[in-house]
Amino acid sequence: MQTTTFTLKAVSFGYTDTPVLRDLDLTFEPGQLYGVVGPNGSGKSTLLDLLAGHRTPTIGSARIDNTAITSINPNELARRCALVPQELDFNFPFTAFEAVLMGRHPHIQRFARPSKNDLSIVENALQAMDLGQLKHRVMADLSGGEKQRTVVARGLAQTTPALLLDEPTSSMDIRHALTTMTELKRLASEENRTIVAVLHDLNLAAAFCDQIVILDAGRVHAHGSVDTTLTPETINAVFRIQADILNTGKGLHIFYALKELS
Repeated sequence: MQTTTFTLKAVSFGYTDTPVLRDLDLTFEPGQLYGVVGPNGSGKSTLLDLLAGHRTPTIGSARIDNTAITSINPNELARRCALVPQELDFNFPFTAFEAVLMGRHPHIQRFARPSKNDLSIVENALQAMDLGQLKHRVMADLSGGEKQRTVVARGLAQTTPALLLDEPTSSMDIRHALTTMTELKRLASEENRTIVAVLHDLNLAAAFCDQIVILDAGRVHAHGSVDTTLTPETINAVFRIQADILNTGKGLHIFYALKELS
């Protein structure tokens, strides 16, 4: 599998007169799991849309392997980068298996049937997200967490060198959240994928991510390793909460408390 690098240079984006992202200079490289964190409205989902080619920078350039992202043919881009959204609406009574099989469409010739390899990849994605017993259930009958795991499995089945995920664990119970983050970490470290995940749980980010990007009001407030970004000072400044950090020897654990508003 080829590798993928995203590069944003002096990128700003806004809707008409409303700026959303400003002056972003970021590189996302293979073999790394990046956590993008920040308050609501800080531009996290918009950043993923730029990387996925769904939006074009107002200023600056967004490139994938030295090519402007929005200039790439959509089908080719779908073979290089998968976007896992927060929610995905299914207008027909698809089963979980059929929903995950949609992730193979960029790899299947038009009017062709899925190959044995395609079906095997779908089965592996279902197993990775603990959906083996639910694969014949209709999506409408699944719980919120089960639907979310199905959407993640669909992204896994796309087998792209880059994977973009928007709050992939927000509806999951803790066991499945840990399972999902463990799989994303494995894809980055063992398969040299480029993984970018928007996360709200700072402890999940601290436990699994190699690099952290903290957005605040559309700008990069901090970018780097977990130790250098998730500090009490940074968390206090960006989220306006008190944070104490314990180094357990297996990683950082963050304790929160509301901050007195001035």
